[in-house]
Amino acid sequence: MPEAVTVVLPCLNEEESLPAVLAAIPAGYRALVVDNNSTDDTAGVARRHGAEVVVEPRAGYGSAVHAGVVAARTPIVAVIDADGSMDAGELPRLVAALEQGADLVIGRRRPVAGLHWPWVARVGTVVMSWRLRTRHGLPVHDIAPMRVARREALLNLGVADRRSGYPLELLVRAAAAGWRVVEFDVSYGPRTGGKSKVSGSLRGSITAILDFWKVIS
Repeated sequence: MPEAVTVVLPCLNEEESLPAVLAAIPAGYRALVVDNNSTDDTAGVARRHGAEVVVEPRAGYGSAVHAGVVAARTPIVAVIDADGSMDAGELPRLVAALEQGADLVIGRRRPVAGLHWPWVARVGTVVMSWRLRTRHGLPVHDIAPMRVARREALLNLGVADRRSGYPLELLVRAAAAGWRVVEFDVSYGPRTGGKSKVSGSLRGSITAILDFWKVIS
């Protein structure tokens, strides 16, 4: 019988995109929205659409993700952006790979036709992924914006970054721990509402890249 799954959605002002994102979560999965200092009605929208809400006052993507993983009560946790750029309906095949023996399953973003993906973000992803392959031996081509793992193992991995570097540190620590990491292609489209906190501005992209470099250098 399939194991229970919690989908952690770190959120900062995602009231516009959340309804469609939550509607796409597979039947039987639990949605857990982590409100990371939103100034809009993110928490209210999440509750009205049936999601559990956790408030995390410490700013940062890593803070929000960690709070969600801690709050989850299922053996398996998935993490996905709440901006509508990825389809939660693709999670079951990642979960299936985990149940078949992988330790961490991640999605490799494949842009849909016509997507504007800022060059700074795209180049940063290519460079960091190359570094992960050559220095850490991981067979990956993205930095895990969609990922699935076992909750206890993830917490025991001890990821400490509480900013943009969280997913990259997760991969580095997974490699050091000898985890079997599996990557699947997932579709990557435009966000369905709001503004990106990373690729929505040159400053945001550069800040994220610097966070990544601190982790991997």
